Amino acid sequence: MSLNFFDKLSQNFIELLNDRDDYNVIIEVENKEKSFTAHSNVLKFRSTYFRRELENIQPNENNIKIIIKPSISSQIFIIILQYIYGGIVNLENCETRFIYDLMLAADEFELEELFNKLETLLIETKSSWLRTHFSFIYHFIFSRNNFEKLKKFCNDIVVKYPNLIFDSSDFTSLEESTIVSLLKRNDLQIEEIKLWDYIIKWGIAKTSTLPTNLNDWTTEDFLTLKITLQQCLPHIRYFHLSGVDVLDKIKPYKKILDKQLWKDINQRLITPERPVKSIIFPPRSVLVKQPPRAEEPRESFSTIISEEHAAEISTWIDRKTNAYTSINIPYKFELILRGTQDGFAPQTFWDICHGHACTVVLVKVKGTDEIIGGYNPLTWDKNIDGKLMETKDSFIFSLKNGDIPNSILSRVINPQYAIFNRSKNDQIKGGPHFWDFGMYSKKSDFTLDNGCFCSSYGSYYEKPLRSSSSGLFSIIDYEVFKIVKKNL
Repeated sequence: MSLNFFDKLSQNFIELLNDRDDYNVIIEVENKEKSFTAHSNVLKFRSTYFRRELENIQPNENNIKIIIKPSISSQIFIIILQYIYGGIVNLENCETRFIYDLMLAADEFELEELFNKLETLLIETKSSWLRTHFSFIYHFIFSRNNFEKLKKFCNDIVVKYPNLIFDSSDFTSLEESTIVSLLKRNDLQIEEIKLWDYIIKWGIAKTSTLPTNLNDWTTEDFLTLKITLQQCLPHIRYFHLSGVDVLDKIKPYKKILDKQLWKDINQRLITPERPVKSIIFPPRSVLVKQPPRAEEPRESFSTIISEEHAAEISTWIDRKTNAYTSINIPYKFELILRGTQDGFAPQTFWDICHGHACTVVLVKVKGTDEIIGGYNPLTWDKNIDGKLMETKDSFIFSLKNGDIPNSILSRVINPQYAIFNRSKNDQIKGGPHFWDFGMYSKKSDFTLDNGCFCSSYGSYYEKPLRSSSSGLFSIIDYEVFKIVKKNL
């Protein structure tokens, strides 16, 4: 029989961490502005990184070894130390970005157990945040050796939605190995000629010496591009392109292709039954026609509103007299945040929605059928320290739902007070604020108290959304959507 007393052991080691009498290591962080004391024996047996570092550092005159980590924040490092000493990591009320940064630190310090736990936690409970910051995360993790779970998570998304990467503003900064890994995928859901266009765009961006006008290119210019794309070009499915695509898109760059490949491409178009010397890859699955099958039910874009609600909100955005219907909505409602996925802490709203403009906030009121929301055409900015934002185009609303017979639209009538961008200190308790409608929680959780509110007298918007007796409320869920014009 074995008796385990890990809780007491963990507490004793945490006390050792806080005891500054017997330390023999100092770790300096935040550009040497903060420092922590530690014990070499604990560090080296818990982390191979610290074992290597300590073996290569000479002690000073006081027999103290000093490790300098200027880029690590003190808030992150104290949690790292608490994990090393006590095996305890408290993530209560931590922002998702903080958890992500903690995972990066765990990887840097080679704390495999902690790293794996945090990577799994992000995927299982913070997937919406990962999608919102997809490009940023994708670029980073594919430049590192670890992050296998996150790489799979991201690649599973890219395969289905390649535009997340190929249409991102920083697509051309991707590493060559990342591009090649995508080109190798048979299940990449993108037309081959579009993929060719993206690869050419990437290669030109990586070769800054090329003339802007293709007609001005010399043989040396084409050779330069060919060298840049030498790892990418073999993975294009040339033999599944139409004659028009070859003529319009491939031929202008034929000098970057091997002569035999260009000869085979042309031969295949003229006499497709004749064998060629070049490798013919199978078509990507997006081009493979599947036998007809019963249509699967489409996952709802929202857990709060319907397509009809989205049509109504779109009508209000465009100030249309004739209402849109669910079949001619001109906007895509792209989910940024969902409370049940990302949490109900007010700070989460500012972290995830920071930088997004043209957004709709939707809340489901606890204990009623009410759906209340607001449209903000301006940009949410968590770095603005408390500021009124002026716009004539914002509005708040209550939607027809259940026992609620009619929708209420309330446009801003005092544009100077349309939106209030909360101060940094207030963001821990306060969420979006349309002045006559806002989200707030003294407990830093919108579901735990009646902090959300609607004004009963409508000072800054046309009309109140709720009666005075029910001005304050709690919520069971909320969503934030970015409103994006469809390419019609």
